[in-house]
Amino acid sequence: MTTRRALVTGAGHGIGRAIAAKLAAAGYIVGVLDLNAQNAESVAGELEGAMALVADVTDAQSIDAALDAFGTAPNLLVNNAGIVHFGPVIEESLDDFVRVITVNLIGCYIASRQAVQRMSAGDHIVSITSINDRTPAPGSGAYPAAKAGVRQLMRQLAVELGDRRIRANSVCPGFIDAGMSEPIYANAKIRTARSAAVPVGRLGTAQDVANAVAFLDSEAGSYVNGHELVVDGGVIHTLLKHLPRD
Repeated sequence: MTTRRALVTGAGHGIGRAIAAKLAAAGYIVGVLDLNAQNAESVAGELEGAMALVADVTDAQSIDAALDAFGTAPNLLVNNAGIVHFGPVIEESLDDFVRVITVNLIGCYIASRQAVQRMSAGDHIVSITSINDRTPAPGSGAYPAAKAGVRQLMRQLAVELGDRRIRANSVCPGFIDAGMSEPIYANAKIRTARSAAVPVGRLGTAQDVANAVAFLDSEAGSYVNGHELVVDGGVIHTLLKHLPRD
């Protein structure tokens, strides 16, 4: 069986790092792509069969150069790179709003577009979204809108690339104690409250997200297409729990 090749954006830390490690452990050749060269090199150096790649997901030429350096087309592209600016969306500066949309949504489009030009039957795109794309949290700025766009983009790609037998899916993390959310959970009060709000009784981990990505790209997930796999311990279904009848 041919070894699959995976390119993971934003893989220099947090959830992206966990995804890269999971795939490398499963035998993939992994491109650890990050804007920060030192982070990319550090993660790639820890993994067998991994290569550090430096690129800006908002720059098509930069992504093309990284794809060239990777050598051959990725069988799996994981769009994980993202940013957030916290605060009320109506108070967010226009520059910050545009930047969040650009990195999270347009960056996902650019990486997908450039990779698809090289992909073939059996290849796959998985993008990391957020429960904010379904239940936007106050003070999340442009992030919920950006992630909702990513979810819909993956659905569109699933339909449009079906004739080429290229799949597109999303993984939707909930309360994950990693990456951009890690500082939030340094606050013991918030950590306790959010853990208690999750039906399974704990925060998620970067490994939980990585496991979902690996499943979607496995033979067991090969008939899943245009789907958003929610990895949140059930928290998005708890509205009525907090609004009891009594």
